[in-house]
Amino acid sequence: MVNGVQRLLFPPTCLFCQQLLDTPSLSTGCCRDCFEKIAVWPRSTCMRCGTELPEVMAPGPCGHCLNHPPAQIESRSLFAYRGPVRDAILGWKLQGQDGAVRWLLESAIPGLKEIISEQDLLVPVPMPLSRMRKSGSHHAADLCRWMAGGAGCRWDWQLLRRVGEQPRQSSLSGQARRRNLRKAFSLSDDFRARRGEASVVWVVDDIMTTGSTLHFAARAIKPVGCEVKVLSLARTLNRG
Repeated sequence: MVNGVQRLLFPPTCLFCQQLLDTPSLSTGCCRDCFEKIAVWPRSTCMRCGTELPEVMAPGPCGHCLNHPPAQIESRSLFAYRGPVRDAILGWKLQGQDGAVRWLLESAIPGLKEIISEQDLLVPVPMPLSRMRKSGSHHAADLCRWMAGGAGCRWDWQLLRRVGEQPRQSSLSGQARRRNLRKAFSLSDDFRARRGEASVVWVVDDIMTTGSTLHFAARAIKPVGCEVKVLSLARTLNRG
């Protein structure tokens, strides 16, 4: 009775497009149209940088990694940054609506458990302090916390720090992005102690475009001696 009244007064809508849900979609929170447009990042990729490759060439390395290998030994992305996934991330980052992003992560938990072990450590890409104070949020840290909860591993948002203030990466092109971040990251003084026994550290970010941010974040951790891998919620369809 109560549920019926609630649905009458507040009819359930799709988390992605806000259209009314039909009966088969009520339990999922995602309408059929949006569901069909959500693109999972391909499994056939270069292991080092995560770029899509033909199946016969995977896991690489790709030509770019042969000549310019990134700091990380492995790169993973969960979804392609387009359609409902893009709308979900923008709604989360610009309007604070995290329902669709949480839905994406919930659906990705089986895949996360395949690649992340309980002994691994997740570390978010840090934000400049001024930007974090202004926005009142740290999206990569939230993402890291949710992923760690799903994978059953540890996470720590204070191990990797941002040095100085840099322009937003979204406003820059490929080479400019790399110059912008060359000295942007450093480790906390107690990194080794707080890392514990984790031999694998994953650097987590929401969107991967050229890969510059994750490369330089991974490069800051690499001298510690652990394996450094990177993981993004979504990835654009080209290097930028």
